[in-house]
Amino acid sequence: MDTPKIFDSEYKFCLILWETEPINSTELVKLCRERLGWSKATTYTVIRRLSERGVIRNENATVTSLVSREEAQSARLEELMTQTFEGSLPAFVTAFANRRGVTRKELEEVRRLIDEFEEGK
Repeated sequence: MDTPKIFDSEYKFCLILWETEPINSTELVKLCRERLGWSKATTYTVIRRLSERGVIRNENATVTSLVSREEAQSARLEELMTQTFEGSLPAFVTAFANRRGVTRKELEEVRRLIDEFEEGK
């Protein structure tokens, strides 16, 4: 099953949810007002839309995620790679490294991850 699309503002909402879930919807409204500047109506609209798309569940005023942070991040990254880099991981890594630079520690971590991937871990 494909991960449902989560738009940028919804992703910011999900970051709050992942940090606090399960959470009462009234408390979630308060957090969204504090952290995002959203009104009560905006928060409930986002809850409804994400519920309809199968991203979250709102039962008995308790909101929980159905899509994990890792699933959402992977889907967003896949979309970025497809739209911007024609699905090419080397092109993505090259652009990222050229723009931001890579530390020796980061290179060692990437090498370790590649080795683990090759070993099937």
